[in-house]
Amino acid sequence: MQELYQLQQEVAMLRGRLEEQEYRLKQMEQDQLDRYQDIDRRLSGNVAPPVPAAEQPPVNGSDTAATDSQTDAGARDTAAQADGGATAADPEREKLMYDAAFDLVKARDFEKAIQAFSAFVRRFPNSEYAGNAQYWLGEIHLVESDLESAGRAFAKVISAYPGHRKEPDALYKLADVERRMGNREKAIELYQEVLSRHPNSSAAQLARRDLDSLG
Repeated sequence: MQELYQLQQEVAMLRGRLEEQEYRLKQMEQDQLDRYQDIDRRLSGNVAPPVPAAEQPPVNGSDTAATDSQTDAGARDTAAQADGGATAADPEREKLMYDAAFDLVKARDFEKAIQAFSAFVRRFPNSEYAGNAQYWLGEIHLVESDLESAGRAFAKVISAYPGHRKEPDALYKLADVERRMGNREKAIELYQEVLSRHPNSSAAQLARRDLDSLG
């Protein structure tokens, strides 16, 4: 009876620790979401108010040229934001937003991860992380068995980011999507494309394996 009591105590203690860890995990997930939303709000509102005309210093010579250059750059940024929500390159902000989105994947909060990566691709289409973000959209859709959305996401990696390091994996995943959808001939064609275009990649090894299984 004493041993049984001790075991019950240990189980209760372990259960308490588990509940505490679950609570901490939920707090971490919420913190990550709050961080992402805060970053997004800052980026969305990161427009300096115009300086009143009365407060603008007189300009001449090189000052005029510099002002004109700044005005042109601002116009380009505004146009980029209007056309798809893109913003000027800022590697530090891009890294923060990408990491926040990827943290949602690790937390298996796939719905918010899709929203975060989609927002990232719209805001930073030319970022060094954009191809990765687009690829992870495909992976998340694949995990959720949304094959059509996964196929579109992987296809966009190939079309929008040619030569990207994720291109071989995206091409292989696109073939896998076609196979799962029952499009055997299309899948074989894409597997063969992986082998011909990226013969030394890990994706090629997987493509060769799957080709063998398809006969």
